[in-house]
Amino acid sequence: MAVLAEIAGDEPPPPLPPSEGGEASGAPSTSSPSDADGGGKPSPRTSKPGRKRLVLTASVLLSFLIGLPLLLKSTEIHRSPLPSDAIAALSRRLHSNPPSFPCGLHAVFLRSDRDPSEASVANRIEREISTQLVDLPDASTAGKISVSVTVESAGVCSSSSKVASPWRCGAVTTADLGRGDEVFDELLESALGDGGGDGMRVYTVVFVDSDDLKRIVIGKHRHAWVVGKVDEAEVVSIIGKVFVKYFMNGGVEEGEASTVKREFMPVGSDGNIILSFSLLNADPSDWVYDWEFENIGQRMLTPVIEALRPIANINIESQVNSNEWHLDTSISATGRSKVLQFVVYIPSARECPLYLQLPDGELSKTNAFISPMWGGVVIWNPPGCSLGSKPHGALDKMSSEELMETIEIFIGQLRQLFGLKSSYHTQSMDGVTKFITSPKGFAQWELDLLYRHHACSNLLSCLTTLESLSSLVQSLPRMIVMDEIGRQVELSLEAASLAQRNASLGIISATRARALAEDAFFHPSVMSISYASIEHYFAIYMPFFAPVSLHVLLAVMKELKRYMVERRKYSAFLASQATSS
Repeated sequence: MAVLAEIAGDEPPPPLPPSEGGEASGAPSTSSPSDADGGGKPSPRTSKPGRKRLVLTASVLLSFLIGLPLLLKSTEIHRSPLPSDAIAALSRRLHSNPPSFPCGLHAVFLRSDRDPSEASVANRIEREISTQLVDLPDASTAGKISVSVTVESAGVCSSSSKVASPWRCGAVTTADLGRGDEVFDELLESALGDGGGDGMRVYTVVFVDSDDLKRIVIGKHRHAWVVGKVDEAEVVSIIGKVFVKYFMNGGVEEGEASTVKREFMPVGSDGNIILSFSLLNADPSDWVYDWEFENIGQRMLTPVIEALRPIANINIESQVNSNEWHLDTSISATGRSKVLQFVVYIPSARECPLYLQLPDGELSKTNAFISPMWGGVVIWNPPGCSLGSKPHGALDKMSSEELMETIEIFIGQLRQLFGLKSSYHTQSMDGVTKFITSPKGFAQWELDLLYRHHACSNLLSCLTTLESLSSLVQSLPRMIVMDEIGRQVELSLEAASLAQRNASLGIISATRARALAEDAFFHPSVMSISYASIEHYFAIYMPFFAPVSLHVLLAVMKELKRYMVERRKYSAFLASQATSS
């Protein structure tokens, strides 16, 4: 009791008086406080109550209150601010003004007779062509189109006043048509050059006034030509149709469905493509075929890879699979690179020959098909293959001619996967249309088309990824957002804005914008388990802190109540002393 009294700061109570019966017993009285002073009245306190117990319990509570902010700070989730307003602004710009790239149309009229009013004729034709291009299909990615016209007669050239002509007067004559379309195509290329500035591509349509049969030829560069006796109004119509249908839309007319939608370009977010070529033998017990892909295939595909380099970085690999159907790819296919599979399927003896039938009932000329965003398959029936063929089990090899034909089919399938036609056959569009094929597999105007579509596709993909990331961050208040993620988002927005402003850097900046956006979205910290809900947060810490804090709080309340009671007792004692004196 003395120890407790010392902690409380109270004096020990005075000894109890002896009983009225005169017994001087040393034992303490067993009467309860309620029995004293007439019963029910608490005993008076003659000393001031101490504050040590109250201060001790209050200090424990205070330590809890001081430590609470430190606990919250130690469990705080770092969230780098994301530029949500900038993402919303980019969305508004891309939806109100879709990505487009400026192009130029240059019309050249080669005439044999001399017209003194050639300058006015060039200006008038320019106005007529510009009027016709107002109805350019919305699906085109062409932006502002500048039109220029050059009229050459007897070696004298006159151009429209708006744009300087890239045409070298006298470089090409009507007599050059007799040297063949391939030669004439190269002569036009040397007479025109690239033209344009600030990344703008200029496409040229040349009209050659000749007595030959009217025909239209699409070159493998950025030009076409019309030959024949055609009146001026018809020539203007043909120029507009060639420019819109081929140079702007890749031969797909308005309303015509393409094999593969161009907004889904088969290019990885890192700008890489893996072309995996596989030779699959259906039943090795019948026959096993090999190929010399490393020599012939690589040689034929190298020009194609170089032509597509501005659009994607392409790697090639090949394999021969005779025992299982796994289309393995090398380690270079890791990451976010896109893998396109090209398979040569050799049927077994019991199903040979195997042919594909088209929906119209005709047999496929190539005996092949594609799967968008996956690749293509060619069914190759071995020589001498027929129903009931006897298997020989020996190792054979595809001939060079057969392999070259197969690679040509694969190149056509690659064109289809990029949204182009596998090949352009002779068509009728106000005359016979002929196409000059390129050894690269893609004409220059087709590469420009893929360039524009790929840049637009990357910008739209970048916007979708950034909007998804912003929505995810806003929906999870305790999601970790590292400073690196915020920086990647800012750089992605800068690259996207640059791609919109500068057409020459369009595909480079758009690819970088998409890659940065996906790097931010797939950042390893995003998959952390620390951004659980606030309910989960309390469920972790409440089982420990709730019981402890509750006991401390109750102890403080109990001690404060005891102190107030003892204080009133002491005050009553002082009041009674003052009254008796």
